[in-house]
Amino acid sequence: MKNYKDFVVLEFELRSDLITSDDLKDIKPPDPVKNKFSSKGVVLSGRGPIWLYGYLIYFYHPTKFVAVYGPRLNSAVVVEIHTKEIKV
Repeated sequence: MKNYKDFVVLEFELRSDLITSDDLKDIKPPDPVKNKFSSKGVVLSGRGPIWLYGYLIYFYHPTKFVAVYGPRLNSAVVVEIHTKEIKV
């Protein structure tokens, strides 16, 4: 986890090329409330199936925004926002 003023970057790497939805019970992403970054945005970065990203986007719903890093864009795309402070 990389912490910046307005957001955190959460990078992940899967231990196996084969991951199933059954593996979600073993995934322990950093909690935004317990780790005190719910007042910031979250940028997700890593290779994974779309349903894993869906799970993580839902998990980080309490944050100001959720974005997904796109390496081909070399930028993050905001996919969920909960503040008027940030214009998309």
